[in-house]
Amino acid sequence: MRHLKAGRLAADIGGTFTDVAVECGPRRVTAKVLTTPSEPEKGVIHGILEVLKNAGLSPADVEVFVHGTTLATNALIERKGATTALVTTEGFRDVIEIGRESRFDQYDINLVKPQPLVPRSLRVTVPERVAVDGSVVMPLDLRGLEGHVQAFRAANVTSIAVGFLHSYVNPSHEELVGKRLRELMPDAYVSLSSRICPEVREYERLMTTCANAYVQPLIAGYLQRLRAELDRIGLSASMVLMTSGGGLTTLQNACELPIRLVESGPAGGAILASHVGTTSGESSLLSFDMGGTTAKICIIDNSEPLKSRSFEVARSKRFMKGSGMPIRIPVIEMVEIGAGGGSIARVDTLGRIQVGPDSATSEPGPACYGRGGANATVTDADLVLGKIDPLHFAGGSIKLHADASRNAIASHVSAVSGSEIEMGAFGICEVVEENMANASRVHAIERGKDVRARTMVAFGGAAPLHAARLAEKLGIKRVIVPRSAGVGSAVGFLRAPLSYEVVRSLFVKIKKLDVDAANRQFDEMIAEAASVVCAAKPDAPLEIRRSVFLRYSGQGHEIDVPLPDRPLTASDQDSITEAFTQAYQALYRRTISQADIEALSWAVTVIAIEDRSAETIPFAGADGEASPLRQSRLFDGRLGRFFDSPVYWRDAIGVSQSIEGPAVIAEDETSTVVTSSFVASIDSSGSIILEAKH
Repeated sequence: MRHLKAGRLAADIGGTFTDVAVECGPRRVTAKVLTTPSEPEKGVIHGILEVLKNAGLSPADVEVFVHGTTLATNALIERKGATTALVTTEGFRDVIEIGRESRFDQYDINLVKPQPLVPRSLRVTVPERVAVDGSVVMPLDLRGLEGHVQAFRAANVTSIAVGFLHSYVNPSHEELVGKRLRELMPDAYVSLSSRICPEVREYERLMTTCANAYVQPLIAGYLQRLRAELDRIGLSASMVLMTSGGGLTTLQNACELPIRLVESGPAGGAILASHVGTTSGESSLLSFDMGGTTAKICIIDNSEPLKSRSFEVARSKRFMKGSGMPIRIPVIEMVEIGAGGGSIARVDTLGRIQVGPDSATSEPGPACYGRGGANATVTDADLVLGKIDPLHFAGGSIKLHADASRNAIASHVSAVSGSEIEMGAFGICEVVEENMANASRVHAIERGKDVRARTMVAFGGAAPLHAARLAEKLGIKRVIVPRSAGVGSAVGFLRAPLSYEVVRSLFVKIKKLDVDAANRQFDEMIAEAASVVCAAKPDAPLEIRRSVFLRYSGQGHEIDVPLPDRPLTASDQDSITEAFTQAYQALYRRTISQADIEALSWAVTVIAIEDRSAETIPFAGADGEASPLRQSRLFDGRLGRFFDSPVYWRDAIGVSQSIEGPAVIAEDETSTVVTSSFVASIDSSGSIILEAKH
């Protein structure tokens, strides 16, 4: 008898856990396994085989596999990428080191700027020059390139970035150098800035191109090994990758532009939060994703996560703009801090508890895992405070050792600060929750938003443990914990559209808009984006979204303004001007009527239109009211003391049942802590709803 296809399978590699989810008809089955950092594909395959076995499926039953990973992010943060060289325009060798010629902390006399990914010895130049309008000022001279290649070979260079001045408007010189490099070093990876980031601002463009080159051998090699492993186990379904902008792309595109995979896991979580908000009738949300290594906060308006064209990776100072490396790609805008379940706690020289950003990860993991970890972590504190059900942690696959947690906190926190073990654990949780609250406030204020009027959507293995207390600190009155929250990003992958975004710079004043030139560029961009989407789904109808980045003449930053989903006409000048004026007024509460409006870059997103109606997993709900599984000695942060609190099993709670905090709601991938400020219930979609009592 022929097997029915299972639909979509997803896997998300985190710093501590690899999460896997499969949806087959009306069912969703999930698994959570420890990440295998040295060979991450092994953890993915382990999780896939486990989840398929539990679902009663074989690898051949899968139609499509959606994957996201933090490997690119970790390689940049940990500086574990390839030996990379840079070829650039003569006279511009040090652009990536000079940066913006500013100090990110002008009062720090000991400030040390982050080292560039490419050392100066591997940054070389060639004679060439293209003007801002694309005309050739100095022809390209390739005669010295062979000498540079000899130096690259001697330094064991495996990846080369090529970035010339104004190549975004005329890429011919980069393409010639790229062709020659591939002839001279056929085994090396070559990244062209005109392909990776065809936009103005040479510092950001070169940094993005260098970052792509730096991670490309690692990511391309990993993805190819994973594809081979999938074929080995009989999973021949097409493989698509989650991008940082919230869409899905092909394996080939991901291998060519792996920088687009940075922040792919968190992007999946934001997609899940948007879907949950739509299902629950909530359009103004604060997405809270906390895993084993980091916590991510994202603002969602009108059921759409805020988007950005740039962000920073590997900041040397938390929340300090300019202290990291700028990456210019389409990205869902969020703030990320080193505050996960595995974040390590310590006491500083002033006697203050500090948490993160370093993490115990999966090897050796928190002390309670019993895998050799000796440091006190957030997970250890949660266990001591009664927030975690040790019998069902990670579906019962990991046995937790409470004594090891107590010993770690006693040694690294309580003995140094002079507090009791329980107070040390409470201090760890309070610090990490205040760090997250502060990050949320700063992120919202910078964008003119108010978090207090929003509904929080909490997911990730650790977020439901801390969501209620975080909501108390932020003044949020309603929290949603969706089904399968512990593997939220993987579930979000299953809701992501197959789409691709292309951005290119074309400078023009709107009052002198050449609509023919703009439309020609749009046609080229649509063709490029559609080729990626159609490679993954050839017959899907396409939706095309266009926008333009506008500013007043003389300003340094732009605003993204949507355009009609059709070719531009001369009559669109007035509507574009009006749309920019309204957007500028909403953002800055003023306009500059006498200033010209100019366009710097243009964007196209091509989306495959798919029938997603079958992707809603029905929820029947339990009958009657659940009885507690047992009692837990749970510490309530607001009241500052322990309570004998009931522990409920999530799937047993009836849809009409109310559970007053303090209480714990346990499930396979996580636990939801209901503090004394909240009452919990299950809604019609199966989500846990926490409502403030007052």
